[in-house]
Amino acid sequence: MSRKLFKNARLVNESQIIEGDLFVVKDRIEKIGGIIDTNTDEEIDCKGMHLIPGIIDDQVHFRQPGLTHKADIASESKAAVAGGVTSFMEMPNTKPQTITQDRLEEKYQIAAHVSPANFSFFMGVTNENIEEVLKTDPSKVCGLKIFMGSSTGDMLVDNRQTLDNIFSQTPMLIATHCEDEATVRANMELAKQKYGLQVPFEQHPIIRSHEACYLSSSLAVELAQKHGTRLHILHISTAKELELFNNTVPLKEKKITSEACVHHMFFNDTYYPTLGSKVKCNPAIKTEADRSAIVQATLDGTIDIIATDHAPHTIEEKSGNYFEAPSGLPLVQHAVIIMLDFYHKGVYSMEKIVEKMCHAPADCFKLKERGYLREGYYADIVLLDIEKEIEIKKEQLYYKCGWSPLENFKFKGGVDSTYVNGQLVYANSKVLPFIAGKRLEFSHGAS
Repeated sequence: MSRKLFKNARLVNESQIIEGDLFVVKDRIEKIGGIIDTNTDEEIDCKGMHLIPGIIDDQVHFRQPGLTHKADIASESKAAVAGGVTSFMEMPNTKPQTITQDRLEEKYQIAAHVSPANFSFFMGVTNENIEEVLKTDPSKVCGLKIFMGSSTGDMLVDNRQTLDNIFSQTPMLIATHCEDEATVRANMELAKQKYGLQVPFEQHPIIRSHEACYLSSSLAVELAQKHGTRLHILHISTAKELELFNNTVPLKEKKITSEACVHHMFFNDTYYPTLGSKVKCNPAIKTEADRSAIVQATLDGTIDIIATDHAPHTIEEKSGNYFEAPSGLPLVQHAVIIMLDFYHKGVYSMEKIVEKMCHAPADCFKLKERGYLREGYYADIVLLDIEKEIEIKKEQLYYKCGWSPLENFKFKGGVDSTYVNGQLVYANSKVLPFIAGKRLEFSHGAS
């Protein structure tokens, strides 16, 4: 079906909601708004539905290559489109790590053959690979990823000269994981002395503390300001870090931006006694005061993007003690559901959700022709039924790991259907067998 007419939708786009139609020809939006009367191959009645641009998740871990017992690009991209995510940007801490141009290109080739969602992959930075890093093409790769704190995959970059070299020489966006390694290690030793091997999961936000986050984030900002680097700090988890960012400048004019993830906005440290390792992630979920400050910061423009940091592990891996259970939560299928929960509680408008999950990632990464409902743009489209009742059940999950920290939680609202480049890829609670995804392209240097 190359010509699709979406009728009677509530179109959510660019800070407004309008009732009207949207016409798609092949992979592009041809016409928007009002009553559209034209020849079409398929007409989709959207009455009662909100039609939004596809969600762009700027931070996921799909574990391929080398960790495919947990997840792979095929399985997790299916989970993505089931959650209304039409484009993803994936991280380099795989096995082998994505730290050469050949390994980077291998991931693109895999995705081209299996992904229903659009895709890009970060180039990984280590203490030794600056020559490879500087070969990265900014028009074809979303950015560079620096772990300025150790996490899953052991890609810590802690050499100050290396950091100075990367921040001073690259023209690309640098995305950082910020936790000060010395602080984390010192806190870990204190916990071991107190608890031995039986450290309770409630200690996680104390070990990976507010101070650890702020020390590292402030260093990243200092380096970016020194060298004029384009910096994007991922998964902000503390209220203290918010003072590092500016909400008086439009996103397109910012050189230093930040991201919040849905788990830091939804959970707080009171969930550790019941969920334990299922809410263990890096940086740690912290206090209610931190959670509410992060939510407010996304509303006032201090934090620019809302994403997931989707990071699956098997339930067997997660069943170990504090030191054995890896950090990370599977979330890409349920970010929209979490945000609709905020909508029904009166925290976010639909327009704000679209701004933070669709428009802002496109602007932040200078994505070509995605993230908005605009004539001539790619037809990445999600239909939302904001009234349907949902209870998260294991059998509904597309995650290869087969579990979610949200199991048995009840929500109102969810994804009705997802279109990627004009192709229906999710409907009637099923992912359809179409490889619709394309490699994302970026307008580096454009306004």
